[in-house]
Parts: sequence; structure tokens; C-alpha cells
Amino acid sequence: MDPILDDPTLLARHPATQGPDDAARTGHVVITTTEAKALARELSGQGGISHSQVLEAAAHAAGHRDWNTFHAAAPERQDDPVGRQRVIPVLRVFDHQLAREFYCSFLGFTWRWEHQFETETPVYAEVGREGCILHLSEHHGDATPGSGVMITVPDLAAYREGLLVQRHRNARPGISRDAWGQTMTVLDPFDNRIVFWQRA
Repeated sequence: MDPILDDPTLLARHPATQGPDDAARTGHVVITTTEAKALARELSGQGGISHSQVLEAAAHAAGHRDWNTFHAAAPERQDDPVGRQRVIPVLRVFDHQLAREFYCSFLGFTWRWEHQFETETPVYAEVGREGCILHLSEHHGDATPGSGVMITVPDLAAYREGLLVQRHRNARPGISRDAWGQTMTVLDPFDNRIVFWQRA
């Protein structure tokens, strides 16, 4: 029996979830995704409950079906200070460990979080780099393998040099120069096309 999952009022009593009168009106806890992640770190660090279990419980307490639904519906405060909408591409991956090695160790992204419903189920993760956010999913149907995204960078030549010095066996990209700027295409291990673009 899990006290957090079986008694959502435990979340409601935590300082991170104390908000205005919205909770009383809706019956749901008022919490942002940023606060939910901080709460998950704190509670999972105390043992007895996993990070992902806290995130799922926070999503349910906030009135959402699951963490992915909550995270998609509730932008993080620091990412969206004036309420602008943000589009986050979802790329299909088949091995989250290989994806982490490629996107983080090679391309320089940060592995921000990951979610699994159970230990052996597919992973859904978020990576970020200099304001760019990508979601990587092992779930069948979330995205089509071989998709493409375009990411703007301020200095493409410098970024490329940082990649080349790593001497990756399958990724030594070149730069194309066109009227609209310079582009560099990198294929990830799952045939997704990541195009880095420096505007003209």
C-alpha cells in the first residue's frame, strides 16, 4: 500500500501544493509541473516511493489522467513566463539508453526527466538544450520513425566543431549554405533527422 497514491490529500497538505482558492472550488490540488518535479525529488529522496510515482500522484491530484497529460497541459513557469504557447516535437526512439547517449553525450542536450508506467514499459523522456525542448518516446504510435525537426543555433560552425572532435562513428555532419542560412543535418540512431539552422 502506498500512502501517497492511496491518499491524495497527503499531496494537498504539502507546502508545494498550497495555492489560492482554486483547489477548494475544483477539488483538485493547485500545482505546477515545476513544483511537482521538485516535490518528486524531495519525496523520492526520503525513500519508499519512486520519483515517477510522485509525478503520477501529482497529476491525478491536479485532475489529470497521468503525468504526460498533465505536463503537456501545464507549461512550466520558467519556460513560459508570459503565457506564450510552445510547440514541443515528439520523436520516436526504440532504446532510451541509446537515445540518451546520442542526444546528451554527443549533441549536448540535458536529460531533463523520464517517465515509465512500470519498470519494463516504454520510456517517455524530455531533453533540452539552450531553450530547445524535444520529447523522446519509446511508445508505439506517439511518433513516426524517420521524422525531422529544425533547431536554430547562433553559431553553427562552432557547434559543428564541437561535434567533430568527438569523432562519432556514424555522425560527422557537414554544413550546407543556402540563401536562408546555414544548415547541418544529423541523423539520430532511429533515423530521425535533426537539422541545426543558423539564420542568414
